Amino acid sequence: MKKKLLVFDMDGTILNTIEDITDAVNYILTKYDMPQRSLEEVRFFVGNGLLKTLERSVPEGTDAAFIQEIYPEFTAYYKEHAGVKTRPYDGITDVIRALKQSGYKLAVVSNKRQEAVLELCDLHFKDCFDIAMGDQEGMQIKPAPDMVLKVLHDLGILREEAVYIGDSDVDLLTAQNSGLDCIAVSWGFRGRTFLEKHGAKIIIDAPQEIESFV
Repeated sequence: MKKKLLVFDMDGTILNTIEDITDAVNYILTKYDMPQRSLEEVRFFVGNGLLKTLERSVPEGTDAAFIQEIYPEFTAYYKEHAGVKTRPYDGITDVIRALKQSGYKLAVVSNKRQEAVLELCDLHFKDCFDIAMGDQEGMQIKPAPDMVLKVLHDLGILREEAVYIGDSDVDLLTAQNSGLDCIAVSWGFRGRTFLEKHGAKIIIDAPQEIESFV
């Protein structure tokens, strides 16, 4: 069946956010005299929301209450610096605009906070997406299917008429839990080898390949 809706992950799929996230991680780690993390380490820490990123970044054995204590400071710093180095991946903006002009419905589903998702979409992809969803009250984050299912409901699209596009194991599970076909992208935070090991059936290496599978 020809697809009517394309649901995009944000971090690692349409936006390269890893440098800004790493800078925020190292800001909070340095402030509290903890060892810094490399960009390559943080690539594998992201995907399940900022709290989980922080939990994975602090030294093993760090008290959970302390993590909760510094979390608001970490998120506040990231919010203020989320657009410093973040940029769309090469070619993705043109592809998204072409897909929209071709009549596809387009959505973003991210584990970022809702306000950050809306701000980044407005900054980099203004008027491209029919709906953009992020972490918000009353809804579980990915890989739970809540946000994807709400997108389907709000746009009146059947599961078989939609495809999920993402770069990580979290995205593969999100698509599976939502009952959607999945296109995995190799240019993101995990890479082709990782995606193959985690069972990705379709992996693409450039945004221009998306239309071949929808």
